[in-house]
Amino acid sequence: MRMSSIFSGIATVFALIILFSSWYVIDTGHVAVKKTLGTVELEEVPAGLNWKLPILTKAYEFSAKEIAIDFNDLRPKARDNLRLQDLDISIYYRVDASKIAETMVKYAASYAEGEDALLPAFAIVFREGRDVIYEEVTKIDSLELHRNRDELREGIAQELQIKLDDKDPGVFTITRVAIRALNTDPTIEAAIQKAVQAQKTLEAKKVEVEIAAKDAEIEIARARGIAEANAIINSSLTPEYLQHELNEALKMFASNDGGVVVIPAQMQNMSMIMDMKQVKGK
Repeated sequence: MRMSSIFSGIATVFALIILFSSWYVIDTGHVAVKKTLGTVELEEVPAGLNWKLPILTKAYEFSAKEIAIDFNDLRPKARDNLRLQDLDISIYYRVDASKIAETMVKYAASYAEGEDALLPAFAIVFREGRDVIYEEVTKIDSLELHRNRDELREGIAQELQIKLDDKDPGVFTITRVAIRALNTDPTIEAAIQKAVQAQKTLEAKKVEVEIAAKDAEIEIARARGIAEANAIINSSLTPEYLQHELNEALKMFASNDGGVVVIPAQMQNMSMIMDMKQVKGK
């Protein structure tokens, strides 16, 4: 009686273990790939509560979300054959959820352990991504890399997408590329700073030249205005006009009761035309 109770208890525990090992939960944003006796089922299991054969079937939970791969302390050569001191880049990719089982079969053991799920084809994207980074850096001079970060990012994303599509069309998507650090050799950094300063100095000189040119234009315009004004005045100073002005001055002299007046020395060709009646009256 006691033995049968023990066996019954063991059977119950075993049955509970079998029951609980038959059910598993897949988190949102993940899919599962089932493998039974060495054979991978190519239909992915969606998120939620799912069932599998106990003991015989194992479920691999993969992430179908955006995955980040960090490349740290890279030292590629630029187009001018100068090596970077440090380059840190993150590449973000996603695998089509409906193709994860296929990648598991095609690229066996290429996945990596993530925080909460396996990362599909991680090693494949890492290897191809590293090669593309080195290739894209060689297209830009070291002194230009700082100002061409966008070009470098876009080049890496586009070229890596092309390479992955050649291998597996429609499976991988490169969602974005982030450059976290880009440090050239210290001597190159000094050259960059010198080049930037020279560029700023050149821009300042250009502004000074433009200001000087404008000042010169103003002076020329002012001189032209003065010359034109003098020409107008000179053209208006006819002998008749000057004679008239002289006569007016003499009239004022005649009315000031013998006050002092200065007569210009240079009065050639000028005659004093005066009202003789006024002179006799005086």
